[in-house]
Amino acid sequence: MEFPNFHHNQSSEGSSSLRKLAGRGKIEIKRIENTTNRQVTFCKRRNGLLKKAYELSVLCDAEVALVVFSSRGRLYEYANNSVRSTIERYKKASADSSNTGTVETNTQFYQQEASKLGKQIREMQNANRHIQGEAIGNLTVKELKNLESRLEKGLSRVRSKKNDLLFADIEFMQKREMELQNANMYLRAKVPISI
Repeated sequence: MEFPNFHHNQSSEGSSSLRKLAGRGKIEIKRIENTTNRQVTFCKRRNGLLKKAYELSVLCDAEVALVVFSSRGRLYEYANNSVRSTIERYKKASADSSNTGTVETNTQFYQQEASKLGKQIREMQNANRHIQGEAIGNLTVKELKNLESRLEKGLSRVRSKKNDLLFADIEFMQKREMELQNANMYLRAKVPISI
Protein backbone atom coordinates (compact mmCIF):
# COMPACT_ATOMS: atom_id res chain seq x y z
CA MET A 1 0.00 0.00 0.00
CA GLU A 2 1.40 3.40 -0.91
CA PHE A 3 1.30 6.25 1.56
CA PRO A 4 0.24 9.69 0.37
CA ASN A 5 3.01 12.21 -0.10
CA PHE A 6 1.99 14.56 2.71
CA HIS A 7 2.69 15.04 6.41
CA HIS A 8 0.22 15.82 9.26
CA ASN A 9 1.27 18.96 11.20
CA GLN A 10 -0.10 20.68 14.31
CA SER A 11 -0.14 24.48 14.20
CA SER A 12 0.56 26.59 17.28
CA GLU A 13 -3.17 27.28 17.59
CA GLY A 14 -4.03 23.58 17.81
CA SER A 15 -5.68 23.33 14.40
CA SER A 16 -4.39 20.70 12.03
CA SER A 17 -3.52 21.34 8.44
CA LEU A 18 -2.19 19.23 5.64
CA ARG A 19 1.07 20.26 4.08
CA LYS A 20 2.47 18.68 0.95
CA LEU A 21 6.08 17.54 1.27
CA ALA A 22 8.53 18.38 -1.44
CA GLY A 23 9.23 14.96 -2.94
CA ARG A 24 11.97 14.06 -5.35
CA GLY A 25 10.92 13.48 -8.91
CA LYS A 26 11.92 10.29 -10.65
CA ILE A 27 14.76 10.64 -13.10
CA GLU A 28 15.44 8.51 -16.10
CA ILE A 29 18.44 6.26 -15.48
CA LYS A 30 20.77 6.81 -18.41
CA ARG A 31 24.28 8.15 -18.94
CA ILE A 32 24.58 11.87 -18.19
CA GLU A 33 26.03 13.52 -21.29
CA ASN A 34 27.28 16.75 -19.64
CA THR A 35 30.71 15.97 -18.15
CA THR A 36 30.41 18.41 -15.23
CA ASN A 37 26.94 17.22 -14.27
CA ARG A 38 28.09 13.61 -14.58
CA GLN A 39 31.04 14.27 -12.23
CA VAL A 40 28.86 16.08 -9.67
CA THR A 41 26.30 13.26 -9.75
CA PHE A 42 29.07 10.68 -9.40
CA CYS A 43 30.47 12.41 -6.30
CA LYS A 44 27.06 12.73 -4.64
CA ARG A 45 25.97 9.19 -5.41
CA ARG A 46 29.38 7.73 -4.51
CA ASN A 47 29.22 9.45 -1.11
CA GLY A 48 25.67 8.15 -0.61
CA LEU A 49 26.75 4.64 -1.56
CA LEU A 50 29.74 4.73 0.82
CA LYS A 51 27.47 6.02 3.60
CA LYS A 52 24.96 3.19 3.00
CA ALA A 53 27.78 0.62 3.06
CA TYR A 54 29.01 2.00 6.40
CA GLU A 55 25.48 2.03 7.85
CA LEU A 56 24.86 -1.57 6.73
CA SER A 57 28.08 -2.73 8.37
CA VAL A 58 27.32 -0.95 11.67
CA LEU A 59 23.57 -1.58 11.94
CA CYS A 60 23.61 -5.22 10.84
CA ASP A 61 27.14 -6.23 11.89
CA ALA A 62 27.77 -7.27 8.28
CA GLU A 63 31.14 -7.62 6.64
CA VAL A 64 31.02 -5.08 3.80
CA ALA A 65 33.50 -4.24 1.07
CA LEU A 66 32.73 -1.69 -1.61
CA VAL A 67 35.00 -0.91 -4.56
CA VAL A 68 34.21 1.86 -7.06
CA PHE A 69 36.26 3.13 -9.99
CA SER A 70 35.39 6.49 -11.48
CA SER A 71 35.26 6.99 -15.24
CA ARG A 72 38.74 8.49 -14.92
CA GLY A 73 40.03 5.33 -13.24
CA ARG A 74 40.25 6.68 -9.68
CA LEU A 75 39.63 4.09 -6.95
CA TYR A 76 37.19 4.63 -4.08
CA GLU A 77 36.72 1.88 -1.52
CA TYR A 78 35.15 1.13 1.83
CA ALA A 79 35.50 -1.92 4.03
CA ASN A 80 34.74 -2.39 7.70
CA ASN A 81 37.56 -4.97 7.78
CA SER A 82 39.89 -5.04 4.79
CA VAL A 83 38.81 -5.07 1.16
CA ARG A 84 41.38 -7.77 0.35
CA SER A 85 40.28 -10.13 3.14
CA THR A 86 36.59 -9.63 2.26
CA ILE A 87 37.30 -10.37 -1.41
CA GLU A 88 39.28 -13.50 -0.44
CA ARG A 89 36.37 -14.60 1.74
CA TYR A 90 33.99 -13.98 -1.19
CA LYS A 91 36.18 -16.00 -3.58
CA LYS A 92 36.33 -18.92 -1.15
CA ALA A 93 32.59 -18.84 -0.51
CA SER A 94 31.67 -18.59 -4.19
CA ALA A 95 34.14 -21.35 -5.12
CA ASP A 96 32.75 -23.64 -2.41
CA SER A 97 29.13 -23.05 -3.40
CA SER A 98 29.69 -23.19 -7.15
CA ASN A 99 31.95 -26.27 -7.20
CA THR A 100 29.28 -28.71 -6.09
CA GLY A 101 26.68 -27.18 -8.37
CA THR A 102 29.14 -26.89 -11.24
CA VAL A 103 30.20 -30.54 -11.09
CA GLU A 104 26.57 -31.70 -11.04
CA THR A 105 25.59 -29.27 -13.79
CA ASN A 106 28.59 -30.24 -15.93
CA THR A 107 27.89 -33.95 -15.45
CA GLN A 108 24.27 -33.51 -16.45
CA PHE A 109 25.23 -31.34 -19.44
CA TYR A 110 27.82 -33.83 -20.71
CA GLN A 111 25.42 -36.74 -20.25
CA GLN A 112 22.81 -34.91 -22.35
CA GLU A 113 25.39 -34.05 -25.01
CA ALA A 114 26.65 -37.65 -25.10
CA SER A 115 23.07 -38.88 -25.47
CA LYS A 116 22.41 -36.44 -28.35
CA LEU A 117 25.65 -37.40 -30.10
CA GLY A 118 24.91 -41.11 -29.64
CA LYS A 119 21.48 -40.62 -31.22
CA GLN A 120 22.99 -38.68 -34.14
CA ILE A 121 25.60 -41.41 -34.69
CA ARG A 122 22.93 -44.13 -34.73
CA GLU A 123 20.81 -42.11 -37.19
CA MET A 124 23.81 -41.56 -39.48
CA GLN A 125 24.77 -45.25 -39.33
CA ASN A 126 21.20 -46.25 -40.21
CA ALA A 127 21.10 -43.74 -43.08
CA ASN A 128 24.43 -45.12 -44.33
CA ARG A 129 23.12 -48.70 -44.22
CA HIS A 130 19.96 -47.63 -46.04
CA ILE A 131 22.00 -45.94 -48.78
CA GLN A 132 23.93 -49.20 -49.21
CA GLY A 133 20.63 -51.07 -49.51
CA GLU A 134 20.96 -52.73 -46.10
CA ALA A 135 18.45 -52.79 -43.23
CA ILE A 136 15.59 -51.54 -45.40
CA GLY A 137 13.17 -54.35 -44.54
CA ASN A 138 11.35 -52.37 -41.87
CA LEU A 139 11.08 -49.08 -43.84
CA THR A 140 7.63 -47.84 -44.87
CA VAL A 141 6.73 -47.07 -48.48
CA LYS A 142 7.08 -43.35 -47.78
CA GLU A 143 10.54 -43.85 -46.23
CA LEU A 144 11.58 -45.99 -49.20
CA LYS A 145 10.40 -43.28 -51.62
CA ASN A 146 12.38 -40.66 -49.68
CA LEU A 147 15.44 -42.92 -49.75
CA GLU A 148 15.00 -43.51 -53.49
CA SER A 149 14.69 -39.76 -54.07
CA ARG A 150 17.84 -39.07 -52.04
CA LEU A 151 19.72 -41.79 -53.91
CA GLU A 152 18.59 -40.41 -57.28
CA LYS A 153 19.66 -36.89 -56.31
CA GLY A 154 22.99 -38.21 -55.08
CA LEU A 155 23.48 -40.28 -58.23
CA SER A 156 22.62 -37.23 -60.34
CA ARG A 157 25.27 -35.18 -58.51
CA VAL A 158 27.83 -37.97 -58.97
CA ARG A 159 27.08 -38.23 -62.71
CA SER A 160 27.23 -34.44 -63.09
CA LYS A 161 30.62 -34.29 -61.36
CA LYS A 162 31.90 -37.25 -63.44
CA ASN A 163 30.75 -35.53 -66.67
CA ASP A 164 32.41 -32.25 -65.62
CA LEU A 165 35.69 -34.09 -65.04
CA LEU A 166 35.41 -36.00 -68.34
CA PHE A 167 34.74 -32.79 -70.28
CA ALA A 168 37.69 -31.11 -68.56
CA ASP A 169 39.90 -34.09 -69.50
CA ILE A 170 38.68 -34.01 -73.13
CA GLU A 171 39.30 -30.26 -73.32
CA PHE A 172 42.80 -30.73 -71.90
CA MET A 173 43.55 -33.53 -74.39
CA GLN A 174 42.28 -31.43 -77.32
CA LYS A 175 44.52 -28.53 -76.27
CA ARG A 176 47.44 -30.91 -75.90
CA GLU A 177 46.73 -32.38 -79.37
CA MET A 178 46.69 -28.88 -80.90
CA GLU A 179 49.97 -28.01 -79.17
CA LEU A 180 51.58 -31.22 -80.47
CA GLN A 181 50.28 -30.63 -84.02
CA ASN A 182 51.62 -27.06 -83.96
CA ALA A 183 54.98 -28.27 -82.66
CA ASN A 184 55.04 -30.97 -85.34
CA MET A 185 54.26 -28.44 -88.11
CA TYR A 186 56.96 -26.11 -86.76
CA LEU A 187 59.54 -28.88 -86.78
CA ARG A 188 58.56 -29.98 -90.31
CA ALA A 189 58.95 -26.43 -91.55
CA LYS A 190 62.48 -26.30 -90.14
CA VAL A 191 63.63 -29.59 -91.65
CA PRO A 192 64.48 -29.28 -95.36
CA ILE A 193 62.93 -31.88 -97.61
CA SER A 194 65.55 -33.65 -99.71
CA ILE A 195 64.70 -35.49 -102.95
